[in-house]
Amino acid sequence: MLRFGLFGTGHWAAETHAAAIDAHPRATLAGVWGRNPERAGALAARHGVPVFPDVDALIDACDAVAVALPPDVQADIAFRAATAGRHLLLDKPLALSLADADRVVAAAQQSGVASVVFFTQRYHPNITGFLAATAAAGGWQHARGTQFASIFQPGNPYGESRWRHEKGALWDIGPHALSLVLPVLGRVTRVAATDGPSGLVHLLLTHDGGATSSLSLTLDAPPAAVTRDFVFFGENGVEVVPPGDGSALTAYGTAIDQLLEEIDAGTRDHRCDVRFGREVVAVLWAAEVARAQSRTVEV
Repeated sequence: MLRFGLFGTGHWAAETHAAAIDAHPRATLAGVWGRNPERAGALAARHGVPVFPDVDALIDACDAVAVALPPDVQADIAFRAATAGRHLLLDKPLALSLADADRVVAAAQQSGVASVVFFTQRYHPNITGFLAATAAAGGWQHARGTQFASIFQPGNPYGESRWRHEKGALWDIGPHALSLVLPVLGRVTRVAATDGPSGLVHLLLTHDGGATSSLSLTLDAPPAAVTRDFVFFGENGVEVVPPGDGSALTAYGTAIDQLLEEIDAGTRDHRCDVRFGREVVAVLWAAEVARAQSRTVEV
């Protein structure tokens, strides 16, 4: 059994991370740490595991860490866990700065731990198959992605998230969008970005080989305008990315499966490991500069 230390106590940590780990036949919760001791205690009691008042004590008590915390907090815990030789099951984005992302990657590579970053869509089998087939077909010239969310409505479990208020759609759903585009069009080399109303951010990306993509993202869309639409255009016509055929809970179970496969096989080449997480952060960081300075930024 792979013993997971869970870091985080919010809705995502409780209803996805903890629930999926608890349900997995080859995983178990070793304990919980959170910034709010009362919530950490309640979540630990719910699963019959100890609550840990200290980050490093929980790292010492587990084989792998599962992190559901703001990205800047995650990066520090991931660095400490990797340095201690613990495997990593992290959330997106990996970090909020390129320097922090680089620290995590360097620690993971130096210690040789396995790592998986949970870009939810990448763990739905139908989307995985679609992206592989689309990339193999080749000849793609452009992709368009629109993801309008509306999380600041009463009752939304993510509406009170401070880091989402501060960093917006670019850092929250931008990683999801990039996780669909990059496997098909390749690495981003240039980024332009501009803002729109209601927290909108628009990205225009140039990829290796000359293909382009445009992404429009917001967390504060009018409820009637909530949508998700990703389309590839090229020599083979038009291909639309399908919706995932499972829940976040089943996707997280698949992520655990794939981390275990990396550990069992001794391989360290997962398609969504911390190196891919760092690649996504590099694009987001460039977009942050591009929108602030109204210029195109090289990645």
